[in-house]
Amino acid sequence: MNYYSFKIVVEKEAEDEGYYAYSPTLPGCFSNGKSLEETRKNIREAIRLHLESLLAHGQPVPQDDKLVHIEELTVGVP
Repeated sequence: MNYYSFKIVVEKEAEDEGYYAYSPTLPGCFSNGKSLEETRKNIREAIRLHLESLLAHGQPVPQDDKLVHIEELTVGVP
């Protein structure tokens, strides 16, 4: 079994009570859920299925070559 690591972004749904998740490394791979826990579970499954498809078609699995770091930044504006 091979293991891959991906950074994910989880955002609050704008018009819903749930959450939306995606990985910047895997364009087009996303999921959602009603809670953070459900969203994490769903994006893990979406990524697993995405990777299985890539590998089945002989395509490489992208890694975070360009994505260096994600952090929260607070800026004060007078």
